Amino acid sequence: MSGNSFGTIFRLTTFGESHGPGLGGVVDGCPAGVPMSEEIIQQELDRRRPGSGKASTARKESDRVRLLSGVFDGMTTGTSIGFYVENEDQRSRDYSTLKDIFRPGHADFSFHAKFGRRDYRGGGRSSGRETLSRVAGGAIAQELLRQQGIALYASTVELGGISVATMNYEDAAQTPYFSADRDVVAAWDERIDAVKADGDTLGGVVEVRAVGVPPGLGEPVFDKLDARLAYALMGVGAVKAVEIGSGCVAARSTGSANNDYMTLDGFTSNNAGGSLGGISSGQDVVARAYIKPIPSIAREQKCMHRNGETVCVRVGGRHDISAIPRINPVLKAMMALTLADLLLVDRRLGERL
Repeated sequence: MSGNSFGTIFRLTTFGESHGPGLGGVVDGCPAGVPMSEEIIQQELDRRRPGSGKASTARKESDRVRLLSGVFDGMTTGTSIGFYVENEDQRSRDYSTLKDIFRPGHADFSFHAKFGRRDYRGGGRSSGRETLSRVAGGAIAQELLRQQGIALYASTVELGGISVATMNYEDAAQTPYFSADRDVVAAWDERIDAVKADGDTLGGVVEVRAVGVPPGLGEPVFDKLDARLAYALMGVGAVKAVEIGSGCVAARSTGSANNDYMTLDGFTSNNAGGSLGGISSGQDVVARAYIKPIPSIAREQKCMHRNGETVCVRVGGRHDISAIPRINPVLKAMMALTLADLLLVDRRLGERL
């Protein structure tokens, strides 16, 4: 199986499954001298940890990270950074009845069609738990970016069809659901309670933002900043659409309304989302990811057996009602990995004297 690595210079390779012994990864290309510790990584892992919110799974994992290499005296050494997190609360017996069943909305059939076999215990490599390694690697990337004056944010702007009325991304990390608008949380609570009682799940929209990105990151033609960012975000399992800046709204706008005019004080708007011609403009880099509802629902569903028969199955196991808010730190991590890589690519190429 290929496709387990991300990045050109700052490169993350991950391994592990939802019901295996654990998950981990290796980061190559991180420069020496970046402050790093298990505590720095743990802070991000705690944000995606299961069992931490109303919409979250009942699975309890401490997700305690161990740094295996590449860090000494609180600093990166310039060598490969290895990390590992042990699985503690997997219940594989919950999935024994699904061994020969292809569940709707899951990767069961596609993995079987590609490999001729699959790990049916919670989806194996296709499980959302795989994203733990992305968050750990992204935490390292975020620390590198922080040293360059770049800060990242991930805030929920819509959940279950209910959108925020205001946008306060800087405080989102301290609000339930990582909401950009504290006043909408009660409505989201009610929506989740109603959907959970009905045995169903919800989707939503998450905005990721990078502040302090210098102009000049991104490579025309095929390695544009927005192209690389869309690729990174779309690689997260639950994401079904990505927009940069004004995104889909731009398709219904006019050039005069969508253009970001410049003055001596800077741009008058940011419809471009911080990328012009695929190269960062110095404005905030802004993207929104559209998250599908979790396919594992508590209702009985029609599924296909490997023998071709249609069977009715109620999916067992412990599952989230929504990927939000646990997906927020995952998306932030993917933006961090993208920007860290492009930053190092820009410096290595030496395209400016």
